Amino acid sequence: MARVRILHTNPALGPLDYRVPHGMTVEPGQVVRVPLGPREMVGVVWEEAALPTETVGDNRLRNIIEAYDLPPLGAPLRRLIEWTADYYLAPPQSVLRMALSSMAALEGGRTVQEYRLTGRTLDKLTPQRAQAIDRIGERQGLIRELAEIADVSEGVIRGLVKAGVIEGVEVALDTPFVSPDPDHAPPQLSAAQQAAADDLVGLVRAQDFAPVLLDGVTGSGKTEVYFEAVAEALRAGRQTLVLLPEIALTEPFLRRFIDRFGHAPVSWHSDLRQSQRRRAYRAIATGEALVTVGARSALYLPYRNLGLIVIDEAHETSFKQEDGVQYHARDAAVMRGHFEKAPVILATATPAIETRQQVAQGRYKEVKLPGRYGAAQMPTIEAINLVQTPPDRGRWLAPPLVSAMAAALERGEQSLLFLNRRGFAPLTLCRHCGHRFQCPHCTAWMVEHRLTNRLQCHHCGHVEPPPRACPECQEEDALVACGPGVERISDEVGILFPTARRAIVTSDTLWSPAKAAEFVGRMEAGDIDIVIGTQLVTKGYHFPNLTLVGVVDADLGLQGGDLRAAERSFQQIMQVAGRAGRGVKPGHVYLQTHEPEAPVMQALVAGDAESFYAAETEARRLANAPPFGRFAGIIISSESLKDAQDIARRIGETAPAVEGMEVYGPAPAPLAMLRGRHRQRLLVHARRALDVQNVLRDWLGALDWPRSVRVSVDIDPYSFV
Repeated sequence: MARVRILHTNPALGPLDYRVPHGMTVEPGQVVRVPLGPREMVGVVWEEAALPTETVGDNRLRNIIEAYDLPPLGAPLRRLIEWTADYYLAPPQSVLRMALSSMAALEGGRTVQEYRLTGRTLDKLTPQRAQAIDRIGERQGLIRELAEIADVSEGVIRGLVKAGVIEGVEVALDTPFVSPDPDHAPPQLSAAQQAAADDLVGLVRAQDFAPVLLDGVTGSGKTEVYFEAVAEALRAGRQTLVLLPEIALTEPFLRRFIDRFGHAPVSWHSDLRQSQRRRAYRAIATGEALVTVGARSALYLPYRNLGLIVIDEAHETSFKQEDGVQYHARDAAVMRGHFEKAPVILATATPAIETRQQVAQGRYKEVKLPGRYGAAQMPTIEAINLVQTPPDRGRWLAPPLVSAMAAALERGEQSLLFLNRRGFAPLTLCRHCGHRFQCPHCTAWMVEHRLTNRLQCHHCGHVEPPPRACPECQEEDALVACGPGVERISDEVGILFPTARRAIVTSDTLWSPAKAAEFVGRMEAGDIDIVIGTQLVTKGYHFPNLTLVGVVDADLGLQGGDLRAAERSFQQIMQVAGRAGRGVKPGHVYLQTHEPEAPVMQALVAGDAESFYAAETEARRLANAPPFGRFAGIIISSESLKDAQDIARRIGETAPAVEGMEVYGPAPAPLAMLRGRHRQRLLVHARRALDVQNVLRDWLGALDWPRSVRVSVDIDPYSFV
């Protein structure tokens, strides 16, 4: 009789042993269906040595029900799942769920009924039906998926089907993908680009693990250079994974990819319908999909023959997952490259200090592109001292920036205003009694969105209409918007330049790859004069006629006490500055700041990245902060404030005395309530060489707490709220 160990996807369960019935053959990595009590669950066959568990007698074992017709999860992916669980102190079951992210892919080939708009209209529409038609647009999917897209009930969608506004369409689930052609349209590279491309191609040919930093200024052609490494992997018949930090960047990237390789890669992101995810997952698992482009979750897909990993905009903090398994996709990607014996390219114009330190220690190779491609030059950067040259009363744009925008409009060139604040205003209060609108579920102010006429919490998503009267004192027309968001800046631009064509670019307006593609098309066609956007516009976009960038509040990112605040501000502003002057026309950048003497502002204006990084690195070294020391956050949350405080206090009181480790707290988290749960935090600060995971595992493993209390650990935290 054969017995095997199965890892389930339920984090409440440990690994369990099952019997392999006569006539069935399974191997490690095989995805199977097994009984668990009266239910049936999906699991994966695992090596017994890797997942020790209590031994159960053969007579108590139950049979595996079915082995799915899907290639087994490869050994490198299984080792990555084990490493992620161990390093980030996460249940391996939770990590496995990320690798089995399309349950529909487990089923055999078939078709499915999806739905789309017919183009027919009705004379009278309820508000919900009108909203559904507007939001669905060109998209199609299952009734459940369309209801989620439109933010309406499934009954509304079914009613539109019955009325003939939406129709069903049969979709084949396993249509083959066309492979990209590595020799479709090879680019003309400069000498520096060719030398860099040759280095990367050599790493792909070696078919061994090699982490490399592709460090090139904005507009230097990093994408074209690493495309040559992708082409080499294609010629060898090996798979490539390209990770992007935002799904809004997927569509512009796909256009550049199609221009180079003739066909699109396989996409993987949260905007895919179920049928698209299923098709992509099976193609990746079988090795048919040779190039995959996706968000961080694409890292845990079951590639059959992975030969290259590229992390584009590798400095981006959005590669850090903040919910569920709190992993960093950049670091996990390097580990996957190690297990797969494949090179890993970290492409960025502003490398993270952690990455630069790996280069300095000789662990990562560095390939540099110091200049922009062709005739394009780096933009000039100038600080506007808001103390000496303030905006007019009630305005947010200083006169020098306004004059520069007027000149750009006169020349027929495009401008970009950057402010990392969605909505109209970050705070609304009553001028009569001072009442401030706060989220009922979070310790956060409600943000006014005038375009959609709502107050919204950006942490939990709570939405409510703005009232006419103050809920505290009942005074009417007394509500005041405080501070600027991008919508307010757009209104000011409309007053200053009434004929200019504006576009607001945030996650509220570019919520899908299709919306991003529409924006890119309008910019390239010259249909937009001035863009007002958040961090979504700081990366990846190439608009040759965009020559002016204005950073409305360059000091904003320096607030909050984050150890990476200066580095993030430098990276973000350098990235947004890099959108200017990418063609033959020169670019100009203006930074509105109250602190022009701050080191980060001085470095930006002088274009002296090396001095800035050297000073920041030395400050980190003196503070024993990452990458020279280690942090871990312990977050306790409960619907009961007392329970959260009691458990946090007990965790703090039982902190072990370990040489080279300090524990700070507990204390209320800066965001003391989130989604209706009270939050307490402790911060562990340790020397680099300390195995802090084992210390935390023993420390927290000796304690217990009520099921109503959640305790999570964030290894190498990026957020301290």
